[in-house]
Amino acid sequence: METASVARALELSGPLRDLLPPVDFCCAYGSTLLHARPDGTSMVDYILGVNDPLQWHSENMERNPSHYSSWMARLGPDAVTWLADRVGVGVYFNPFVEWRDKRIKYGVVGMRDLAMDVLGWDRFYLSGRLQKPVHVLVDNSDIRKVNTVNLKMATSASLLLLPEEFTEYDLYAQICSLSYMGDLRMLFAEDKDKVKKIVEGSFQPFQLMYRPMLQQYISEGILKISTHGQRKAFKQDCGVSATNELFSSLPWTIQRKMQGRFASDGQEILTRAVASSKDMAATCVRKSLRRQVMVSSARQAVSGLLASGGVVAARYLGKKIAKAWNSRINT
Repeated sequence: METASVARALELSGPLRDLLPPVDFCCAYGSTLLHARPDGTSMVDYILGVNDPLQWHSENMERNPSHYSSWMARLGPDAVTWLADRVGVGVYFNPFVEWRDKRIKYGVVGMRDLAMDVLGWDRFYLSGRLQKPVHVLVDNSDIRKVNTVNLKMATSASLLLLPEEFTEYDLYAQICSLSYMGDLRMLFAEDKDKVKKIVEGSFQPFQLMYRPMLQQYISEGILKISTHGQRKAFKQDCGVSATNELFSSLPWTIQRKMQGRFASDGQEILTRAVASSKDMAATCVRKSLRRQVMVSSARQAVSGLLASGGVVAARYLGKKIAKAWNSRINT
């Protein structure tokens, strides 16, 4: 099994060796990795973290000008980074890149922006992707280690949103759903069974990722293991103390967004009010994340349309809509 994993990592690392300038972080992700034999139209998705996006895009444009739309290649790397930072959420994607007999899509982000999103959910875009199983191929800056904070926050938010009793599958489905709450693409351009396919296709990797967080909450008495048929299940403490601990584990950016309705009373009153009712905490988390994801997904969609140009954007959107339509008519 380990030999197969190494072989898979070497295969996924191919574009980094053969095609692109050096990076400080790289992970491969996406539904294509869940299938043993992806079809010829499938793309493998990558997130590339680099210390200086402007310098990286300058070098990449010299090596691979065809990766960029014709008008972005004419405008140059300054326009690329401006579009990523001012219109999008800090990441610039090049889709439909041909490499050998495969297609890849890669998004480039500055390491500082990546770390801020992972640790604080500043934009809740890349942090959401790293809450799901990915193949980390380069990790010079220990993002994988830093990501444990992100995983704990995702666990806390999901526990606040889940009922008192739930299965292990329910937990991973809720974690997976966090970054899709409010995502405009889910309305018309994404497979409606996306979450189900991700969880069922990556159940064991989810278990490995989240085992330390679950063990911690079990040791603290917030969770108890129960049984639900053949599936592992949990029962959580929904009392004031447990709710307060989960709420206080959320990133400050999310807590700050919840302050609006309690602005005159301050953070202490907000925390006490949310902790007094798990339902109120869940409502606050849900609204805050939905608003955050909606803004980020809209900004990134506009950035993608501007970056790709009409033909490429229509092609990518058409593929997404076709997949979404097929998922609806086949149920």
